Amino acid sequence: MDTAATRETTTGRDLIVRLAFGSMASRTVRAAVRLGVFDLIGDGRRPAAGVAADAGAQHQPMTRLLRALAGLGLLDEHEPDVFSVTPAGALLVSDRPDSLASFVRMFTDPAIVRAWDGLDTSVRTGGIAFDAVFGTDFFSHLGRHPELSADFNAAMSQASEETAAVLPHAYDFGRFTSVTDVGGGDGSVLAGVLAAHPALTGVLHDTNDGLAQAPETLARHGVADRCSLAAGDFFRSVPAGSDLYLLKSVLHDWSDDQAVTILGHCREVLPPGGRVLIVEPVLPEVVGTGAAAHAADGGITYLSDLNMLVNLGGRERTRKDFEAVCHRAGLSVVTVTPLAEAAPFSLIETVSD
Repeated sequence: MDTAATRETTTGRDLIVRLAFGSMASRTVRAAVRLGVFDLIGDGRRPAAGVAADAGAQHQPMTRLLRALAGLGLLDEHEPDVFSVTPAGALLVSDRPDSLASFVRMFTDPAIVRAWDGLDTSVRTGGIAFDAVFGTDFFSHLGRHPELSADFNAAMSQASEETAAVLPHAYDFGRFTSVTDVGGGDGSVLAGVLAAHPALTGVLHDTNDGLAQAPETLARHGVADRCSLAAGDFFRSVPAGSDLYLLKSVLHDWSDDQAVTILGHCREVLPPGGRVLIVEPVLPEVVGTGAAAHAADGGITYLSDLNMLVNLGGRERTRKDFEAVCHRAGLSVVTVTPLAEAAPFSLIETVSD
């Protein structure tokens, strides 16, 4: 007889099996992106034989890959061996403005996933598994591999698209004259802010490698004439001259001490009435229980926290954590505003103590 306990056990087993197969699913999507499957199928329906031929692959293995992608919800199989791309799968078409293809390539690359084999060691020791595996830190490794660095920059840009669309309308940028985006990469977020606020000027601050695609991004958004590039190292200083400083997905890459250093440099150049804005996920003080809590983002933010641990030595933070590092840097948290349309990110506004 079916009982609530039996149903709960079955559901639990299903969850564990899905999690155990999770790495296989990510590698399936990686292979499909590398083979160009979503580009080759395009907007219509295509037989697997045609996709295989265009990809330089064998027919039967390609059919098996396409069926796995259909099982994952990225393709539909309309009749035996004939497939089309679902709305979710369409996000992996490479030439879409909102494509996540580079994001998938980066976050399934051995440079990211190999260090996860040392997660248990990182939990025991607090050490960074990536450094032990590759013999150097993550960003130095990127600097030595230009193709991987380009993928990383593209992935960060793709991951910022939603934030770039939402942030300009979630805060009163109009009361400031200049904004410096610290660690702003290719400028996707800053370009969105400047495009929505024509009176605002901007400064994009990052390493030379981080800024490599910035001129193209700023020109594409029509804001290159209002934004200057400032190459440098935010562990040494940040450019003076703005009344607003923005850090999007920067602090979570670093330890608390390093985050304090970055924030402290922003504080040093902040004029009276200036603000430092931090855009990052803000973890709840308690994860919570029940299906709603577990389904909020599928646990992705907590996996990101572990990714920071094994690959970078950084962390995702709660509000109290942000308040602590800000206080050490001479800043006070004024407001924390969830960006509902760019979940799980929040906007953290800080001022000088």
